[in-house]
Amino acid sequence: MRIDCKHVWQHISAYIENDVDPQLRAEIDRHLETCEICSAVLDSTRNVVILMADDRVFELPAGYSERLHARIDRELEKPHGWNPDD
Repeated sequence: MRIDCKHVWQHISAYIENDVDPQLRAEIDRHLETCEICSAVLDSTRNVVILMADDRVFELPAGYSERLHARIDRELEKPHGWNPDD
């Protein structure tokens, strides 16, 4: 069985929690060895889990929310033909 980015993303939470069967974990491990995008998604997801478990509160810089929404709007305007396996 050969998995692609979509499969990795579908199982990323279970992978982090070590809640996937050993064969799937081995396939994900092999994929992560060569896929920089999925490796970044894994690292980012782990960071989010760590941050969500943290009880500290951070104040966002002035204008952050507006900049974030503008960036999301720009990204949504891009063509939808992007394929992470390319």
